[in-house]
Amino acid sequence: MFVLIVGAGRVGAAVAKYALASGHEVSVMDEDPLSHERLDAGQATTWEEAGGRFTVGTALELDALREAGIEHTDLFIASTDGDNTNLIIAQIAQRQFGVRKVIARVMDPARAAWYREQGLHTISPAQEAIEMFKEALHEHAQAL
Repeated sequence: MFVLIVGAGRVGAAVAKYALASGHEVSVMDEDPLSHERLDAGQATTWEEAGGRFTVGTALELDALREAGIEHTDLFIASTDGDNTNLIIAQIAQRQFGVRKVIARVMDPARAAWYREQGLHTISPAQEAIEMFKEALHEHAQAL
């Protein structure tokens, strides 16, 4: 499976390393060339020597997406630090390039829910944190 991840922050880099270690072809794109260091960190070889690809570019630019391999992507993950960017590039991957599986990280729980209802797979770390805190609150209240 060919996986394209946009955003090489802590989340994107960790998912990329996991996907590559699981035997998938992985391409990562980020605007910041220094974010490549996260892909090399803790590895016995460089990201490229391990078989990964890295593209410096802006995912809102179609040529950059093509360079990163979007035209043969099976799974697209939008994991930048911006909800708007993630939502736009996820829809571009889905609608313009016909990527079958697209996942977008969306911090705003309400927006994540709305886009999920429209058929876009979203992950909301903020919503996950809210649920965890609610559960912890409930557990603590039960223990008193």
